Amino acid sequence: MHFATDTAKNNLSKEIKEIKRIPGRLVLEDGTVYEGVSFGAQKSVAGEVVFNTGMAGYPDTLTDPSYLGQILTLTYPLIGNYGVPSNRKSGNLNLHFESNRIQIQALIVADYSQAFSHWNAAKSLAKWLEDEGIPALSGIDTRALTQKLREKGTMLGKIEFGDTSISFFNPNLLNLVAEASIAAPELYGDGEKRVALIDCGAKHNILHNLLKRGLQVLRVPWDFDLSNEKIDGLMISNGPGDPKTCRKTVANIRAVLARGIPTFGICMGHQLLSLAAGAATYKLKYGHRSQNQPVMDVQSGRCFITSQNHGYAVDDQNLPTDWELWFINLNDDTNEGIRHKRKPFRSVQFHPEAAPGPVDAEYLFDEFTAMVNR
Repeated sequence: MHFATDTAKNNLSKEIKEIKRIPGRLVLEDGTVYEGVSFGAQKSVAGEVVFNTGMAGYPDTLTDPSYLGQILTLTYPLIGNYGVPSNRKSGNLNLHFESNRIQIQALIVADYSQAFSHWNAAKSLAKWLEDEGIPALSGIDTRALTQKLREKGTMLGKIEFGDTSISFFNPNLLNLVAEASIAAPELYGDGEKRVALIDCGAKHNILHNLLKRGLQVLRVPWDFDLSNEKIDGLMISNGPGDPKTCRKTVANIRAVLARGIPTFGICMGHQLLSLAAGAATYKLKYGHRSQNQPVMDVQSGRCFITSQNHGYAVDDQNLPTDWELWFINLNDDTNEGIRHKRKPFRSVQFHPEAAPGPVDAEYLFDEFTAMVNR
């Protein structure tokens, strides 16, 4: 058991006094208005309103690049109660976050816990949001908001303060992957086998999982041409937005597949590999964003609990004959994975690196490593 020191209590009291909690509002594109109170940066923003049902792990969630351009609603009530950990790194990779900054446009919660307590906490959630210029509202009826989003589907929204009025903005019209990706290649580790990671907005825990399995990782931008690179495997990362905006990535993946190199895609990477294989993608009504999505291996019948964050899905009805369905979602029967019948090409819609979340599917990294080593 860890208890806050007197210094920590004094710093918290000072922080609470310094943060001005002014009224703000969430406005949806259908005209619905939710009144709340600010606990982050006080600036107006617009984006796509989505919800996540996860019970823990908001530091990881807020730094997930797949949320770029989105106003995130957290349905779980205890938000802020364990603060935010320090920004410790191992090389260029964060140990407690999924990227180097908060990725969401804004945060919506029902209740914000000002008094946080955790042995690893370095600051409050409110201070972190304010430091990084991210607005947040508490006091919103997230149950009513989530029900609306489930019935009508994901909606555009905006957060406004005072007399300010801004326009709605649809982030999916942009190539968000290009914004989330790195600008130049980066090399990690010193393993004998080299894996290229196409960074479409890669979560840091994907790299952690590859590195701890003894692989060297060449992390490259979303549109990087790999034709001149000597690699033993290809990983395609998660990322935000519509996969159809990444035509260059799809073309580069096809070129790697033509070389027979073991390939594994995660989330956005699954959608891009599917497009490269000849399948299609479509936008889900409200997406899958949680830590408790059940998926089933259609061959073995085995069920896994998975962490997910995506607004688009793969249409497996038009899969080429040399590819097969691998996983399905047991909530709505949507596609959760495909694989080639003879070659070492496969991908999943969920997150086997899952931080936070279940680790049921982490064995897929072991299988990918075995394919690379072979």
